[in-house]
Amino acid sequence: MKKTKLIATLLVAGMLFTGCGLKGNNTIIKINDGKITQKDFDNLMDKQIAQSPMAQMGDMKSNKNGMLYLMLSQRVLNQLIIEELLNQEANARGIKVSSKEVSEAIAKIMDKIGGKDKLMDILKQNGLSVSQFKADIRKQVKMQKLAIAAGNVKVTDADCKKFYDENADKFKHEDQVRASHILIMANPYQFQQEITSEAKKTFTEEELKKKVEAKMAQKKELAEKLAKELQADNSKFAAYAKKYSEDENSAKQGGDLGFFDKKTMVPEFAQAAFTAKPNTVTGVVQTQYGYHIIMVTDRKEAGVVPYEKAKADIQEYLESSKQIEALDNLTQAAKKKAKIEFASEEFNPDVVEKKLSEQMGNLKQNLQAPAQPAKK
Repeated sequence: MKKTKLIATLLVAGMLFTGCGLKGNNTIIKINDGKITQKDFDNLMDKQIAQSPMAQMGDMKSNKNGMLYLMLSQRVLNQLIIEELLNQEANARGIKVSSKEVSEAIAKIMDKIGGKDKLMDILKQNGLSVSQFKADIRKQVKMQKLAIAAGNVKVTDADCKKFYDENADKFKHEDQVRASHILIMANPYQFQQEITSEAKKTFTEEELKKKVEAKMAQKKELAEKLAKELQADNSKFAAYAKKYSEDENSAKQGGDLGFFDKKTMVPEFAQAAFTAKPNTVTGVVQTQYGYHIIMVTDRKEAGVVPYEKAKADIQEYLESSKQIEALDNLTQAAKKKAKIEFASEEFNPDVVEKKLSEQMGNLKQNLQAPAQPAKK
């Protein structure tokens, strides 16, 4: 699946912004007069785990002292604290976001990625509701306005040209391939949300896990069936894509994704596409979006992107970088004067970092220790 500009936009948003006392049973962190709840933490942890390449290795939450869980926990706690600090700063400055500003921001995203249908497709693939997406965009716009209020984030034509000239290697594109694909969507987090929202009873964690695994297996079985049929006759690929693919945008084109390089795709997809023989159908490839069947149809040699074509992306990148720098400076200043209280040390990112460092140190020592001779 392509990492579209929407995903990049949301990643920037995550870097920029958010989501009363400790006596409340659900409050895990109090920051000045604001709070972060257990629900805030759980929701973000679930999303991080679902999107992690390690999610298929097992239940991360079963071992809260495990290295993988601690790494994600530290990231989530830091993000929640930063979001709350910046949100308080924005509110103190009287920064508000109108519905018109949200609509304009969404319109720009749709223009970049190819329209409303493409946006709806991407939201579906990422398990995001329209309301959650709008809420995220509102937060993003709020933080962008805060960054502008906090410092100079303007980017000139001269800044863009200088960046282009000083980073020539960044605009050289590697070999590209043109491929078509069929996507059978299978996102564990999305399945979990669907099962819990549709059910009339509450499931245990084990029951829910089994139901999600069953849905994943069902989707994989379908993908394997289609792949086998297309490997026998790839002339049916376009027709199958239109009928079965859940990537609605490319399905309309018979699965065609156009030309792309390795960096444009998620790693598993790129690896399969760039190692496939032309006009042959791959086996089932699993990514965070689900199960893919891929057929490479063309290849293009490496080249260089002209400045005029790269200028808009450069300006967007430089503006985002300046906004992040401005907000980082605000965060550091806000932390120094903020009163932060933790309901438990397990929610203190500094304590989590210490645990993580100790585990990594122990792992390093174990790896460096000489092997012990076997006892006779």
